[in-house]
Formats: sequence, C-alpha cells, structure tokens
Amino acid sequence: MPWALIAACSLGMFVASASGTTRAPFLIDMARDLESSVGLVANLMAMTATAWGVTSFVAGQGSDRFGRRLFLVGGPLLLALSMLGVAAGGSYAAIAVAATAAGGCAGAFTGVMMAEVSARVADRQRGRAMGWVMAGQSLALLVGVPLAAFMGAFIGWRGVNLAIAGITLLAMLALLLTTGQANDGRRAPGARPVSLRAALSPRVIRLLALGVTERLCYGLTVVYFATFLQSTYALSVAGVAGPLAVFAAGNILGTILGGQLADRLPNRMLTFAGAMVASAVVALPLFGWHPGLAGSVGLGFLYVFINALARPSLMAALANVPDSVRGTVLGLNVTSASFGWLGAAALGGWMLAHYGFAGFGPLAAVIGALGGGLAVLARR
Repeated sequence: MPWALIAACSLGMFVASASGTTRAPFLIDMARDLESSVGLVANLMAMTATAWGVTSFVAGQGSDRFGRRLFLVGGPLLLALSMLGVAAGGSYAAIAVAATAAGGCAGAFTGVMMAEVSARVADRQRGRAMGWVMAGQSLALLVGVPLAAFMGAFIGWRGVNLAIAGITLLAMLALLLTTGQANDGRRAPGARPVSLRAALSPRVIRLLALGVTERLCYGLTVVYFATFLQSTYALSVAGVAGPLAVFAAGNILGTILGGQLADRLPNRMLTFAGAMVASAVVALPLFGWHPGLAGSVGLGFLYVFINALARPSLMAALANVPDSVRGTVLGLNVTSASFGWLGAAALGGWMLAHYGFAGFGPLAAVIGALGGGLAVLARR
C-alpha cells in the first residue's frame, strides 16, 4: 500500500470537502451578514456542487490524456486562491462566484486522486485504499466542521475560510512530493484516445446512478444536520461543535469499516445495498423525532455510520476498469456525486421551506431504499 500517497490524497480530500462543508454551522450567521436567507446561503452548496461536477468530468478526461500530476498540484493551488475569495467577499454575489470557483477547483483533483490511488494498488486492496482516502472527507466532518464551529466563535466564518486556504496549500505540497511525473496515467504519444462511449459501459452507468442515490442521502444530513440541531435545541455555533464531532465520528468509522467489507465480502453490490436499506430505516426518525439532544446526536451517529459503509464498495467497483479510462470513470463518479449534492441542497431547501425538518427523514428513507433496490439489480 502506498501509504504516503494515500495520506496526501486523504489530506487533499479533507480540504476539498472542508471548503464546502465547513459552511454548515454558519448558515444563519452568513445569512445575517449578507442580508440573505438561510435557504439561499445553503444553496451555495448547489453552486459548488455544479461546478465540482463539471470540472471533475473535464479533469478526468484530461488526466487520461495529459497525466494526473498537473491536476493533483494545480487543483489545490487554485482552490486555496478561491477560498481567499470567499473570505474576502463583501456581498452574496461575490461569495457565490468564489464558492462556485472553489467547487470547480476541488473537482479538478478529487476524482484524479482516486484514479491515482487505484492505479497504484491491486483490486483486492482498493476497498481499503479508497476507504482511507475517503476518510479525509469524513475527517472534514469529524475535525473540520466542529473545529470550524469552535474557531468561528472567535474569528468568524471569514477567518475559517482563510484557515482552510492555508491547509489547502499544505495539501498541494504533499501531493507534489508523493506523485511522480512518469507513469501517471498520461496517454502514450500517438495512442488513440478512448471515447466517452467506451468508458460508459452499462455497468459503469449503473454504478454512477447508485452513487447519486448515496450522495443524496449523505448530503441531506451533512448540509442540514447542524442547522437542525441549532433550530431544534437552540444551540449556538460553538455549542454545535461537540454534536457534530460525534456525528462525524460515525462517518469516519463507517468509511474505514466499509473499506474492509468491500475487500473481504464476495459481492460489493450486496454490501452497498444492505447499507443503503439499513440507513433508510434509521432515516425515518432522524429529523422527525426529538428525543433530546443526546438522542438526536445518537441517531445522527448511527445514520451516518451505516450510510458510510456503502461508499467504499461502490468506489472499489468503479475503480475496477482499464487504466486508460480510469481517470474518466472516476471523474464521472465525482460528477454524478455532485448531482447528489445538488439535489440534496435543493430538495432540502424546498423541504425546509414547505414542510420543515419533519419531511427530511421520509425523503432520505425513500432515496436510500431506491438505491438499495437498484444495487440488488446491479449485483451481477
């Protein structure tokens, strides 16, 4: 296992995720500062996700042609500059532009990191390798969001974005040191490019669709769980840090265990299906039942733990493609996942405006059950 590369990619995944998810505790504060609404500020995630998806597709194809290192180093550098723009923005429009640019820059290297790691390990190790890389995303919730909430009480949400820009530059340096210019996926001179139609086999299309359902379920909780706790239990920004740390611990534990299951159980699609159906059951009482702060946080931990079990199996299955199209396929995975984030932000905002948080649980349950059913059909 190339542990140095995996650690660098995990840090890269951390900063890419933190560039958006650390806004969650500050939706109310940002809406007040920008003279906007919570729903409109939450939809910054939709703008981020859209740009993320577009550039992931372009970067995936570009990495198969020009090599992965260009995107692994250039993407984090531009992301750091975009986060400076978010911190300095004086209006909602300016911040929307900077947040959209940040999403585009994050998309330029997240899928490429997955392609780089999967190219350096055997199939029997990919579930664990992917699980450790995705643990960086979970760490953004376990450490990044709670720490941002705590720091935000002292330096504000703008200061938090400045801190993320600094950490992003460290991720860029780590990726620069752990990736080489040779054998980084670039097409040999004179070789014919692989068409998008060849990369999008029926199996790959089914797997991408499953990724959308999983990201919808995940995004509904990540974007809105902090606001749910603040609204339901009258928590301050600093007060939500502890509950979010517990919530995120479930995510990282589920991701690591999910990587083990992906490599040790015989059918990755059945593993994915089981996790999605189980998460659908837990989703029902998550937002609609108010058993007290400890009870809600416990339900959040359980939900995100079960949901996270599914992702490594899906990623390992997607990575099992020829190296000539791996960047394209894993870039498309991030693109399809962005549709999940976009849907989660948009559906969540609509649900919050019309039905309140009580509608979130049934919505997540239906989507989770749908994803589990599709995975059973796609298991062969």
